[in-house]
Amino acid sequence: MSKPIRFNAFEMNCVGHQSPGLWAHPRDRSWQYKDLDYWTDLAKTLEKGIFDAIFIADVVGYYDVYKGSNHHALHQGVQIPVNDPLQLAAPIAMVTEHLGIGITASTSFEHPYTFARRLSTADHHTKGRLGWNIVTSYLESGAKNVGEGGLRRHDNRYEVAAEYTEVLYKLFEGSWEEGAVVRDKERGVFARPDKVHEIGHKGKYFEVPGYHLCEPSPQRTPVLFQAGASGAGKTFAAQHAECVFVATPSRATLKDYVADVRAQAAAAGRDPAKVLVYTLVTVIVDETDDKARAKFEDYKRHVSYDGALVLMSGWSGIDFGQYAPADPVKKVETNAIVSVVEHLANGEKEWTIDELARWGGIGGLGPVFVGSPATVANILQQWVAETDVDGFNLAYALAHETFEDVVKHLVPELQRRGVYPTAYKPGTLREKLFGDGPLLPGTHPAARYRDIEAFKRRQARRVAVAGRRMRSGQ
Repeated sequence: MSKPIRFNAFEMNCVGHQSPGLWAHPRDRSWQYKDLDYWTDLAKTLEKGIFDAIFIADVVGYYDVYKGSNHHALHQGVQIPVNDPLQLAAPIAMVTEHLGIGITASTSFEHPYTFARRLSTADHHTKGRLGWNIVTSYLESGAKNVGEGGLRRHDNRYEVAAEYTEVLYKLFEGSWEEGAVVRDKERGVFARPDKVHEIGHKGKYFEVPGYHLCEPSPQRTPVLFQAGASGAGKTFAAQHAECVFVATPSRATLKDYVADVRAQAAAAGRDPAKVLVYTLVTVIVDETDDKARAKFEDYKRHVSYDGALVLMSGWSGIDFGQYAPADPVKKVETNAIVSVVEHLANGEKEWTIDELARWGGIGGLGPVFVGSPATVANILQQWVAETDVDGFNLAYALAHETFEDVVKHLVPELQRRGVYPTAYKPGTLREKLFGDGPLLPGTHPAARYRDIEAFKRRQARRVAVAGRRMRSGQ
């Protein structure tokens, strides 16, 4: 029996997202990103297509690596201007009943205490349909503009992220006990103070002594998304993520990635089957192969060559503007997205700069599948069968035409084959995805903080023992 296929829609609160230049296509709507009806129209289309979620990417900063400036990013509208993603959760939730809403936010630019309140608020407003995509950021411009001078080193950013999530877990899972909120109007008691706890966090990077500002939301901790593909990123994903996103150009690379993440998750004591992996692809589909190919050729005429290299340079940290189009892509040590450089320089194919620009012009780092519903369905099923991937994070070429075509043509074909859902499961996003309860399972590292007072006592004992050993010279 074929493994089920899942879809997420990959979006961003900006113009064009991963298809630079296509905002100028006469049928494209992405220039309307600043209008709420752009997002509510899209959300209703995705829910009709029974997508797991709309996954909204984000960057804090701008792409100024290519040719040493942000000229081409501004000129072509390459992920700038870019608006805040979390503010989209409420309007999307108001026009849908089931669609998950994955919001990207970085552990590098906002204090965990205030961010925890923003996440809990959004989980309340969406009735438990929120996901948080944990990123550590890769743009030097973002770090400089929040007063940090520059980015921390790559692996150190994951060390900070580990403590950041620990703070959030303590706030979400341990600060307010079950039953803390009683809402007893007769006695005039809203909450029991004895069941609301200070988390007492004092770590290497953050000190958060007090209480979470919000009562528990439907999921407490939103569904945890993560896109780690480097060594440090995969380890972090295996320990924390419930849904993992990856962008690889080939099935062989994806197969190795999925197997590695599942093995690491099992080694961490988690159920590897409860870690869903989605890979980035763009689908151009129409009634026939010929119609789909014609549509793809039409799209390619609007691709911005410089815009594609703006993204590739920003993601990799390598200024591809300093090379000739025929030059090969070579590995360079950078402080950006390490996995991008590894995939391009050490993969099965040797890329030239020109090939890289044309590859990334539609859909970014993922492959583009073009054809009739049957053709594309065959490709997707082949990728699932060969790699054990759980689903696809679908980028768009044209807003909202790409997603409308998927819902109109591809989803019914997959449903006819019995490999795509025909209805949503009830409950929160976590319940829809995994079929269990609304909270993180007991095998997740967040669960250790649910009895926060017991955790603090264990911590105090460890500190005392370490102090005695230090004093005795051991």
